[in-house]
Amino acid sequence: MKEECGVVGVVMQDSASTGNPTALQIYYALYALQHRGQESTGITVHDGLHGKSIKGMGLVPEVYAKKDLVELKGNVGVGHVRYSTTGGSKIENCQPLIVKYKSGTIAIAHNGNLANYRALRNELELEGRIFITNSDTEVIAHLLVKELLRHSPIGSISNVIKRLKGSYSLAILIDDQLYALRDPLGFKPLCIGKLDRGFIVASESVAVDTLNGTLIREVEPGELIVFKDDTFESHRLAQRKCHAHCVFEYVYFARPDSIINGKLVYNVREKIGRELAREHPVIADIVSPVPDSGITSAIGYSYEANIRYSEGLMKNRYIGRTFILPGQAMRETAVRLKMNTISENIKGQRIVLIDDSIVRGTTSRRIIDMIRRAGAKEIHARIGSPPIIAPCYFGIDMGTRNELIAAHKTVTGVEAVINADSLGYLSIEGLVRAIGIEKENLCLACLTGEYPLDIPGEYCPHRQLNLNEFP
Repeated sequence: MKEECGVVGVVMQDSASTGNPTALQIYYALYALQHRGQESTGITVHDGLHGKSIKGMGLVPEVYAKKDLVELKGNVGVGHVRYSTTGGSKIENCQPLIVKYKSGTIAIAHNGNLANYRALRNELELEGRIFITNSDTEVIAHLLVKELLRHSPIGSISNVIKRLKGSYSLAILIDDQLYALRDPLGFKPLCIGKLDRGFIVASESVAVDTLNGTLIREVEPGELIVFKDDTFESHRLAQRKCHAHCVFEYVYFARPDSIINGKLVYNVREKIGRELAREHPVIADIVSPVPDSGITSAIGYSYEANIRYSEGLMKNRYIGRTFILPGQAMRETAVRLKMNTISENIKGQRIVLIDDSIVRGTTSRRIIDMIRRAGAKEIHARIGSPPIIAPCYFGIDMGTRNELIAAHKTVTGVEAVINADSLGYLSIEGLVRAIGIEKENLCLACLTGEYPLDIPGEYCPHRQLNLNEFP
């Protein structure tokens, strides 16, 4: 699976006098959210008269130079780290997306995915609207510009969300005014923090921590936050009886030190490990994680099962996300570059191998084969999520239904493909217990095939749909 995106908005009171330029604050916050997207990044800052931006392909420290950030003058800005779900990997799709219109300028940073993107874009193109990207964020921008020509910003945003189907957490600059919005079902996280002489809105609370801020609360589903002077005001634009928080924020995406929907991710992952140990016990010598996302769950499994925790794999954290080589031999080399075995910890051991998920099964097979070659006696795979049987249309790139191994193989079949001595997935009930949020307020679509929104048949984030795919 590939990460979604990360958004940041910062508003400061006279940032120049504090010695902490707004752009630099956004830079540090984006650095804290780098795990959410490593493809491209951008920062836009407004000084009350003009907006200025820096964008680029690559990681946060590769794109920005301090001297350039200092030249981005202004007390308010938005930032973004991106992995593409809708829209290709190219500079035109790099965010924040900036649009100039008759009355001013807007800049949008978007985490999520619009399921009705294609229909909305076709409608706008028939009206004569010109698109410069193939990102769904530009659809939001065009709809917002149409409304801003007739209504106030709050009224305009309220009208726009009535047209959108899908997931979106947004940080929006309308000239020098900062707005933060979360979709009515709350798919993607978004929180508010207090800074010294300012505020931050960000995808995860770790961005607030990085700036030595204080987490105030999360933006509620369907809520619009407007930052004004030294305070902010709330507008509830939409309200649903139930929500659809993405379970994979807890399983994989979010940093363990983040608080998502009131739950510390570290605690949830440890509970996932404990649930796994209760549901799938096994006689073994060590519990070992697939780093990094399996580490906390492996600790929980170790505690619950009273089996020693020991690292059998070491991750190379300096391998870029775009490391791609052709041919089977080169792919095997890529796996070894990203991860290596600690042979002394593995040889002759019966291992419980903890991972967060299995998508296609190819990486799991390569890792297990590598551990076997290092001398493991037995390998028992334990997975911190239920089988993934359906694609995601709300911002996670996990492939098509045909590519999902659990969609067309039994647990025994997957076990054989990945070459494990045994395989145990966490149950849906166990995952819900570990998260501690009511099942009706979680999005479990990729695990059940039951979607919280109707998915238009003519569009999905990655390809044209075959209508027979839907249950």
